Amino acid sequence: MAKTAPHRVLLLGAGKIGRMIAKLLHECGDYEVAVADADAGTLERLAEQTPVETISLDADHPQQLAAAIEGRQSVLSALSFHHNPRVAETALTAGASYFDLTEDIETTRRVRSIAERAAEGQIFMPQCGLAPGFISIAAYDLARQFEKLDTVRMRVGALPQFPSNQLKYNLTWSTDGLINEYCNPCEAIHEGRRVEVLPLEGLESFSLDGVRYEAFNTSGGLGTLCETLDGQVRELNYRTIRYVGHRDQAALLVNELRLSQDRDLLKQLLERALPITVQDVVITFCVVTGWRKGQLVQITDARKIYQETIDGEPWSAIQLTTAAGICAVLDLHVAGRLPRAGFVKQEQVTLDDFLQNRFGARYQSRVATRFSAAAPDE
Repeated sequence: MAKTAPHRVLLLGAGKIGRMIAKLLHECGDYEVAVADADAGTLERLAEQTPVETISLDADHPQQLAAAIEGRQSVLSALSFHHNPRVAETALTAGASYFDLTEDIETTRRVRSIAERAAEGQIFMPQCGLAPGFISIAAYDLARQFEKLDTVRMRVGALPQFPSNQLKYNLTWSTDGLINEYCNPCEAIHEGRRVEVLPLEGLESFSLDGVRYEAFNTSGGLGTLCETLDGQVRELNYRTIRYVGHRDQAALLVNELRLSQDRDLLKQLLERALPITVQDVVITFCVVTGWRKGQLVQITDARKIYQETIDGEPWSAIQLTTAAGICAVLDLHVAGRLPRAGFVKQEQVTLDDFLQNRFGARYQSRVATRFSAAAPDE
């Protein structure tokens, strides 16, 4: 029996997450991967680790972008969110399916509009990382187990294992994405109504595995769940997990010093002062309550994923989880396990399909704590 030809993929962005995506897709053997980036040094570093085709490309240049996408079956964007509408539009013209990692709400709306013109077999799936991404898949899986929902709470954090500064934080992923989360309005459902709430508000604390954490409102983590669960739930919210004390320090920078009004300066300060670390831990914590067989029941799913060394190279937990998310949904698309055309939400992926996937299994094999409380007599 003849082997199926590799699926032709263009990956845009060879940074921290892009390098992990390229490694996972190349090493599985089922993808022909080309990686494009504007920085020659970044491409050279990637090629030293993973022998894939590399392309020097300015994503702001429409002709270069169109030439790189031509002949590709899927395009994966690991670029900063502001590039993605142009990438999605170019993918549409080329007949390629499109996947990204954006947490930006407006970018997702623009991609959704572009997806309305998709051809049969061509899908547009933004928000394919950790949060939004996996957390929406996990939360919706819990929500589907209830006859009537009451609350859905989603909490996610990417944290240094060894915090050593006043912010108790190190840079582990996109600084632009972090600033967006801390400065943009946040979607939620409160008392059955869709609302916008302020970032850095809604402070709460909890313990997991003997460690105290705090969580607070940040933008983008809900993905499309506000729309999907509108009219079905009393309370729905997303908050970012940090070590206790971080929120107050962040609020000083963002609100008191008004750096939300000068995001370029905020980015410079963070990247100058906070070192990058690969010694991190990703925490996901979903709590859903509702009624089953007439009783109010709670189900909780909590996970911790730690950094790994693969082939002698250290990879952070945020690299592993984010790359596993987008690689898993690409795999499911190629296998025909997703809708055939148009805009695809994360919650249209079943948790079983995700965890049984070779890439998504990285979440399953590192479950630290998983609780479920079923109604009596079940």
